[in-house]
Amino acid sequence: MKITIPLALILCALVTDDAAIGDDESSLIAPGSKVEKLAGGMKFTEGPVWLPKEGKLVFSDIPNSKLMQWSEEDGLSVFRESENANGNILDLQGRIISCQHGARNVIRIEEDGSTRVLADKFDGKRFNSPNDVAVRSDGSLWFTDPPWGLTGPHEIPGHWVYKLDPKTGDVDVIVKDLAMPNGIVFSPDESRLYIADTGGNSRHPDPSFHRAPATIRCYEVSQEGELGKVLFHIDAGSDGMAVDVKGNLYTTHAGKVYVYDPDGNEIEQIDVPEGPANVTFGGDDYRTLFITARNSLYGVRMKHAGAKPKGASW
Repeated sequence: MKITIPLALILCALVTDDAAIGDDESSLIAPGSKVEKLAGGMKFTEGPVWLPKEGKLVFSDIPNSKLMQWSEEDGLSVFRESENANGNILDLQGRIISCQHGARNVIRIEEDGSTRVLADKFDGKRFNSPNDVAVRSDGSLWFTDPPWGLTGPHEIPGHWVYKLDPKTGDVDVIVKDLAMPNGIVFSPDESRLYIADTGGNSRHPDPSFHRAPATIRCYEVSQEGELGKVLFHIDAGSDGMAVDVKGNLYTTHAGKVYVYDPDGNEIEQIDVPEGPANVTFGGDDYRTLFITARNSLYGVRMKHAGAKPKGASW
């Protein structure tokens, strides 16, 4: 399977009347750009992450148990097998961190291609199915653990959010009161943490969460990396999320990419032909927004670059 579309054509394509979404001066989409399909034919795409050294995007095809890769030069191909990987990011050194549904763990892919399990249990009990992950400048990994990939009974009596120290292997619970925690991302200065909750589901072991509303919470984070109070919440759920250098939050729900300013006010909706599940920034200048959506991968040129994790060496 190989689909190759020149990136220059994607980013600078002439816009037709039915997709002139980059012509509005108030839009965050770059002038003359529109959402373009880069690749298709997969089962359910998720977890996009840009590899700057290789100039390619890696993302999950969850049901196929594969990490896929796409580049302007080579198009689409298989990157490697996975155990139903979902969310992926780069750590501060540029290594892929992957949340695996099937294995119920968080792993790191080393430079030589080997994998290391960073965490698969809390307090001796196996995770549900780690979903998405964010990295802080101290190297800690903050990840969500809903049961979307869980095929057996819960061992942990909730759907929690954790903080992992990769150096020691220590895992701490940081949030317990969400129904289905999903996407997670820091603001560019790390003073805030956004966590998406897709809302109530009968799979939660505590019935009080079964009718919880979908929401995105913005938490205060101290300079020492301690989670504080909820500053505000957005009355909408999201799957994966990303932020740009201005602090704008890009979310995925209800068949679109919704963009909010740093105070949680909606500023844009980006239509996508298939319902988006996750987003990330990439390209040479980090101004291409890559969108994983159901069976396909899409891209669109933005005005602002994506924010790299604070302290990243890549």
